[in-house]
Amino acid sequence: MSNNSIGLFDSGVGGLSVLREIRKSLPKESFIFFADQSHNPYGAKSEKQLQDLSYRITKFLLGHNIKLLVIACNTATCYAIDYLRSKFKTPIVGVVPAIRPAVTGTKKGKIAVMCTPATAKSSYLTSLISDYATFTSVLRLGCKNLEESIEYLEGGKITKLLDIYTDKIKKFGADVVVLGCTHFPLVRDDIEKGVGPHIKIIDSGKAVARRVKFLLAAEDDFSTKKLQDQYFTTGDPQKFSEVASALLKHKVVARKVFI
Repeated sequence: MSNNSIGLFDSGVGGLSVLREIRKSLPKESFIFFADQSHNPYGAKSEKQLQDLSYRITKFLLGHNIKLLVIACNTATCYAIDYLRSKFKTPIVGVVPAIRPAVTGTKKGKIAVMCTPATAKSSYLTSLISDYATFTSVLRLGCKNLEESIEYLEGGKITKLLDIYTDKIKKFGADVVVLGCTHFPLVRDDIEKGVGPHIKIIDSGKAVARRVKFLLAAEDDFSTKKLQDQYFTTGDPQKFSEVASALLKHKVVARKVFI
């Protein structure tokens, strides 16, 4: 058993949606969350940039003796998880669009994947669709500007963008929507209103929590003592702390770091 923390990183506050699910499943575990806000949005970065940023963040988190890493970002997972696994021995869990459960859940044979532009064009998503959705029509909806609008709580802009993207989903005729960016569950209620009550919405948070729990159980590595959670950001620590406190419903005090 180990009382070391679980590390998570994202380009910003979106990964907190994953942290919430893991914490529900593993309340005795401690967490270190890294928000790379100065390089947000990741959806506009190249593969090399994403690998470089992910490598530096992982080195930082390993310096804090984490026992497991969660890439709490779909885009970073798509472009950097294999690279990180080739460089580090620490167990790494990624967040990928929930294609398989979406295919299982569709009755019309049509699903929509809301994600960043980078994820939409990634070979990783192509492989997921090829593996699990061969006989399903898939709308890859690269939601330009939505990730950063949620990050900076731009309410009016979020509403306008969601009107555009949910209208595309309805015109396509999907009956299942995959939230393929960890920022998007933060506006899940607004997405549900936009697409209507008859369309099912799926994200990967609970699946990631189950995977983390499985890996800890396999190594008998559950914590016996809860440590202080830590939060780091490359952006404005005060703003991050305010948003994180509201989302997690407890006081968060983040520290500024540079990578």
